[in-house]
Amino acid sequence: LLYPKSLFVKIFGKEAYLAAKKAFSLAKSLSTGKSKSFFVQQTSNKVLE
Repeated sequence: LLYPKSLFVKIFGKEAYLAAKKAFSLAKSLSTGKSKSFFVQQTSNKVLE
């Protein structure tokens, strides 16, 4: 996250910190294709003939 944990928790609270951490983790795993909780269909860039 962009903020240090202690500063983020003081401003937004612990629940918001945990939610942001999960969201960031999910976005990272989806972008790398290593998500275990979501099925993401990989599309091919091949041209069909």
